Amino acid sequence: MKLVRYGRPGAERPGLIDAQGVLRDLSAHTPDIDGPSLDSGLIERLLPLDLRTLPVVEGAPRLGPCVAGPSKIVCIGLNYVDHAREGGRELPREPLLFLKAPSSITGPDDPILIPRGSERTDWEIELAVIIGKEARYVAEADALNHVAGYALANDVSERDHQLRRGGEWTKGKSHDTFCPLGPWLVTTDELGEAGDLSLTLAVNDVERQNGHTSNLVFGVAHSVSYISQFMTLEPGDVILTGTPAGVGQSIKPDPVFLRPGDRMTMTGSRLGVQSHTFVAA
Repeated sequence: MKLVRYGRPGAERPGLIDAQGVLRDLSAHTPDIDGPSLDSGLIERLLPLDLRTLPVVEGAPRLGPCVAGPSKIVCIGLNYVDHAREGGRELPREPLLFLKAPSSITGPDDPILIPRGSERTDWEIELAVIIGKEARYVAEADALNHVAGYALANDVSERDHQLRRGGEWTKGKSHDTFCPLGPWLVTTDELGEAGDLSLTLAVNDVERQNGHTSNLVFGVAHSVSYISQFMTLEPGDVILTGTPAGVGQSIKPDPVFLRPGDRMTMTGSRLGVQSHTFVAA
């Protein structure tokens, strides 16, 4: 099942994409796709429905972030073997965690803002995990029972702010629009642990990243269980699971960074497509 939120920013309505690719309205079944709705058993209630009975949404409305109002975005760094190696780093022995501000979330086709004065804004395609049920000290064997589904995301990063301005990584990760999320939330009944997905990213029609979730150092179940030992994961929370090789700062001999007017396209197998233009903040 592919759950979406459609409409103007701040006024999105709940919907889903059926097997024929048709957008259908879910307003009669839930006020939104968010933590409370997921926690209330929304997905379980929708699974037996005949989706053909849901109203068709006419036209081509904007799609917003596929989940509303997460309390936090938890990110895992250096979680792809090839990405760690391209940066000359050893593989982590435990997941490397940092946080990204929830205010950074934006829609899958919205413009992305380059921070004022930035010379080193970079891309990072990622698999996002959406929590569906509170997770606190959960065992790895039980972790997927706490996952609602998956989405395509980008951990857009300002490398100077991340690496050269003191402190840890959050300030380079949390600018407005730095977490495009969607177009849809694919439920776990379709993707399981999401271990067989390709992720590709192009900037100005040049492919920069081409990775696969089989290359994750720590898989979804391990990551959910691990994070839940340090903080409670609440329904609607988002985990960004890391990026494969090909980020701009690692391009040799000359790194490549984003500029106003650049175009970025991301594709995840069964996760959909994102398309963004970069603009000055």
